Amino acid sequence: MLTLLKLLKDGRFHSGQALGAALGVSRSAIWKQLQQLESELGLSIHKVRGRGYQLAAPLTLLDPMEVKQFAPSSGWPVLVFDSIDSTNAEALRAIERHQIAPFVVLAERQTAGRGRRGRKWVSPFAENIYYSLVLRVEGGMRQLEGLSLVVGLAVMQTLRELGVPGVGLKWPNDVLVGQKKIAGILLELVGDPADVCHVVLGVGINVNMQMTSEVDQQWTSMRLESGEVFDRNHLVAELGVMLQQYLERHQVGGFAALQSEWEQNHLWQGCAVSLIAGVNQIDGQVLGIDRQGALRLKVDGVEKVFSGGELSLRLRNDS
Repeated sequence: MLTLLKLLKDGRFHSGQALGAALGVSRSAIWKQLQQLESELGLSIHKVRGRGYQLAAPLTLLDPMEVKQFAPSSGWPVLVFDSIDSTNAEALRAIERHQIAPFVVLAERQTAGRGRRGRKWVSPFAENIYYSLVLRVEGGMRQLEGLSLVVGLAVMQTLRELGVPGVGLKWPNDVLVGQKKIAGILLELVGDPADVCHVVLGVGINVNMQMTSEVDQQWTSMRLESGEVFDRNHLVAELGVMLQQYLERHQVGGFAALQSEWEQNHLWQGCAVSLIAGVNQIDGQVLGIDRQGALRLKVDGVEKVFSGGELSLRLRNDS
C-alpha cells in the first residue's frame, strides 16, 4: 500500500494500468489499495475516468537522506517508520535493543501517540512531526534539570526561524501561538537518574494539519499560522540543529544559564492561573521559574514552588 503511495506522491495523474504494471498487480488490486489509502490514512484521492488517479495534494514523505542534506553537520542517525504506536515507545524499545544513543525516531503517523498525563496526541499521516531524540545521560540529576523546558526553547526558536509568528511557551511542556497549542513535549526516562540513564525527548509539532475533530483543546499548526506548506524534512533538520545548540548550552551551564531566556518567552508570565494537581486546585500568580525549571507562584501573598510531571496549568478567568 505504501509502495503505491510513493508512486502517487508527486500529485500527478497515474493510470490504473501503469500503477498495476509498476507494482506487478492487477488494476482491481490497485483499486483496493487506493481504498485502503483513503480509509486507513485519511488521504483524498481524485479518480477521473480516462486519466487515472491523483492525490488531492502532492505529498512529501520523511527521508533520512533529505534530512541529512538540509543539515550535513548533524550527526544523529535518523530512523523513519511509516506507522508505529508512538515514536517514544519505539525509542524505548530501541534502548532495550541496546541501540547506541544519540539517535532520532520519526514516524509518518502514530496509532497510539500520547502527550502528558496520558492524553492522546492526534497523529494524522504525513502531516505533522512525531519526533523522539534519545540521549545517554551521565553525571546525575543536574543534567536533567529543566530539560523539557530546554527542549521547548529549541522548538520555539525553530518555528520562529521558519517564519511562524507569535510562538511562545507555557509551563511546563507546551509551545503555543496565543492560546492555541502548536507543539508539545514528553520526556521519558529509563535507567538510574543518579548515575547513567537514557532520556527520550519526545516532540510533536502540528505542521501542515488544517483540520481534525479529535483534539479536545484549542490548537493550531505552522500552516494555519503562516499560510505556507512546510517541508517536514527541512523542519526535522532545523530542529536537530537547534536542539544541539540548546543541549550544549544546558550541559555547560545547567538550566540556570537558560532560565532568564525561558521566562522572557513564557506567555503566561505574571498571569493569574490555576495549578491542577489531581483533584486539587491551587490559585496564584505566575512569578516565573527557578533555577531547576520549577514553577514559582504567588499564592495568598506567599511565593511557592511547584514541580512534577502530573501538574497542569490553566489561565484563570480573571487573568
